Amino acid sequence: MGTAVLIVDDSKLARIVLGKAIAALQPDWVRFEASNADEAVAAFDAQAIDVAILDYNMPGRDGLALAEELRARFPTMPIAVATANVQDEIIARARAANATFIAKPVTEDGMRGFLSGAALRLKTAAQ
Repeated sequence: MGTAVLIVDDSKLARIVLGKAIAALQPDWVRFEASNADEAVAAFDAQAIDVAILDYNMPGRDGLALAEELRARFPTMPIAVATANVQDEIIARARAANATFIAKPVTEDGMRGFLSGAALRLKTAAQ
């Protein structure tokens, strides 16, 4: 299987927008979706995921709590937190979890750096 990316967002529309940006930039990547942190954890338990893109504001655990949990399990996985909540504290917490901050609304240009960096990191790790 190719590179697997998990999109975690409680908004179906946001998952569609993220999915389209990923498809345009990394057409060979396989996309999975989850609408909250619990579904995301279940997805990680069910299949191998290489990259995670997480919404910040979700019911239950927020995306930063999920990013911290995933970072503990997968120390080298490329993780991004995508949110319209552009506050210094949120950006700092994302960086502390070694996650990339992506401002919403998400665009291909906004995703390009994260996805190309993730692809390079995964390729380097596979060698």
